[in-house]
Amino acid sequence: MTEKYTALYDEHKKLGASFTDFGGWEMPLKYSSELAEHHAVRKAAGLFDLSHMGEVWVTGPEAADFLDYALVGKISAMAVGKAKYSLICNADGGIIDDLITYRRPAAQDGTDVFLVVPNAGNAAVVAAALQERAAGFDVQVEDASARTSLIAVQGPKAQELLLRLVPAAQHALVAELKYYAAVEVPVLVGGAGKELLLARTGYTGEDGFEIFVDNGDAAGLWQALIAIADDGELTPAGLASRDSLRLEAGMPLYGNELSLQGDPFAAGLGPVVALSKDGDFVGKAALAAKKEAGAGSTSGRRLVGLKGQGRRAGRAHYPVLKDGITVGEITSGQPSPTLGYPIAMAYVDVEHSAPGSALDIDLRGKAEPFEVVDLPFYRRAK
Repeated sequence: MTEKYTALYDEHKKLGASFTDFGGWEMPLKYSSELAEHHAVRKAAGLFDLSHMGEVWVTGPEAADFLDYALVGKISAMAVGKAKYSLICNADGGIIDDLITYRRPAAQDGTDVFLVVPNAGNAAVVAAALQERAAGFDVQVEDASARTSLIAVQGPKAQELLLRLVPAAQHALVAELKYYAAVEVPVLVGGAGKELLLARTGYTGEDGFEIFVDNGDAAGLWQALIAIADDGELTPAGLASRDSLRLEAGMPLYGNELSLQGDPFAAGLGPVVALSKDGDFVGKAALAAKKEAGAGSTSGRRLVGLKGQGRRAGRAHYPVLKDGITVGEITSGQPSPTLGYPIAMAYVDVEHSAPGSALDIDLRGKAEPFEVVDLPFYRRAK
């Protein structure tokens, strides 16, 4: 049951959004046409409300060592200003969530500062897990999700639009910001410059930014972004287009491609797991054993991309077949608005996971031909 509303809920209502429940949040599914919103992101820019995501601050003298223990990646190796994609796993190696961690400048007392951003439905679970794992470390874990909004501008015009709200003296901070990096930038909202955390990250396969802002300033920023855009430059976009964009970009969605029952190696995320880092981390022994057993490489199933040879698309949970025998299951699938043919991600038996393998999807009793292809399906021109 939906119980939570973002600080931008009234803005979405004004724009005529259709809403859906997502992780307990009432979120805009689309404003008019999800296809139009999808194409707007690929050709110009889309404006997204991501305020259902979580924000957890981790600070203290042992913050880096703590995150090395709590997450599977080597967070301590991150430079200040950078971001890192990682996973938080349980002791059995099951994936609790995938998340992004940002390393911020040290506090005035010299202690480390990190921002951990989990997914919407998992935010409270991740915050609780981090709190529990903090025992024995000189570290503070603060869940700031309830007071923080997150707005994304994604698409080839994203930088151009952001620069219109940033004082000229700070334009280089935005223009020179690298992918998976973040910086504090004064953004003009309501005639005044607000220092906001601007990250060059996203979930669409396009260039773009995610902006962290206090709830009280979220509506002003949203309105300012819409106001500075000319017709056709910036289109408010909902969860429907966000899903089709991320699928084309081959990006996993928790609850579809990732789960407690899965593991990083089957999901193709083995490089995210730093088994060689010093010391222990939660799930290390189990993950080492899974890797040794060939999970996702010589045994079990592996996440692959599937390209349809016809016009009919598969959907989540549809069986994947080889000569009429089930060898896998779709996790996400739909027609690709950009590419013009059906695409899907699926877990298939490793012996059928090589690119070029011919497989079928059981579309309600009819076998539809698909081919295994490398992910992502779509790469933006750079």
